[in-house]
Amino acid sequence: MNYKLHLSKSLFLSQETILLENEYFKISCFKYASGVEALRLSNSKGYLVVLPYYGQMIWDAVFEGHNLCMKNMFNEPKLGSSIIDTYGCFSFHSGLLCNGCPSPEDNHPLHGEFPCAQMDNCWLEISDNKISVISQYEYVKGFGHHYLSKPSVVLYQDSSLFNINLSVTNLSSVKMPLQYMCHMNYCYEEGASFEQNIPEDIIELRESIPAHVIPTPKWLDFNNSLKKSKSTLTKLTQSELYDPEIVFFMDNLSKYQDKLVYRMISPKGHIYRTEFSSDQFNYATRWVLYNAVQQVAAFVLPATCRPEGFKEAQKNNSLIFLNPYETKEFSVLTGIED
Repeated sequence: MNYKLHLSKSLFLSQETILLENEYFKISCFKYASGVEALRLSNSKGYLVVLPYYGQMIWDAVFEGHNLCMKNMFNEPKLGSSIIDTYGCFSFHSGLLCNGCPSPEDNHPLHGEFPCAQMDNCWLEISDNKISVISQYEYVKGFGHHYLSKPSVVLYQDSSLFNINLSVTNLSSVKMPLQYMCHMNYCYEEGASFEQNIPEDIIELRESIPAHVIPTPKWLDFNNSLKKSKSTLTKLTQSELYDPEIVFFMDNLSKYQDKLVYRMISPKGHIYRTEFSSDQFNYATRWVLYNAVQQVAAFVLPATCRPEGFKEAQKNNSLIFLNPYETKEFSVLTGIED
């Protein structure tokens, strides 16, 4: 039997409260000291902490005793207008009208308008073998763009893999630009290695330097050595060289696979896995950063274009558009291999 449970912000208190529990799942809600509402979705393998009203970020992801989230300086989500105000989550939705690091010619915020959007409403859908949290957000500007977006997270019975989904509908009478990245900030594990079902020679080092990256001589030397050797950094073995960030691009994925599978193999024996369709995401990025306060190995970030801002996507013809009243769906399966 399927159930739909509509949520209200009045349910979220400082003390965690159980909303629903059975032999397979437990759903509880609470409010951080910062005022951000959270849902904890638990199964036999672990749990997710989802922020249903705040961009529907996944703040925490813990499965099989492993914390999937990057090391960061935030002990709780902080209310803000940009993702840099609260860069401690496991995942966020980057976009949707613009995406990535803005170039000097761009005027959009880092990773767009959606990551910290205040959702209009949210609800739970519960069945025998899965639970879903679904949020809804209407973006509308006078003399501007107008869209309806529904992000969702799906947790399955006895599984440490889960889905991150997004649908977006253009509600205006003119075409709407669309740039979207499912931004998953996976943990850094020294000695972990990367695998993917695409040719390794299409993995390309980012050569541009965005405004937030301040190069050091050591970092420039390391980047030059990667460029000359055409190395794709298949294993995390030199953490002192990953500050500032090392980024790789993978373009035109539909030329190689319909279903993309990326794996980060931990030296501890478990495997992090991400799957997606190249029909939905024709581009992907790999982002590695290691310093005293931030450590991340985002082994794949599926996207509709490179994360280099709106103008760059416009220049290289990777900007996609939604026709009036058209809907586009995105879905990513990720977590620890069962």
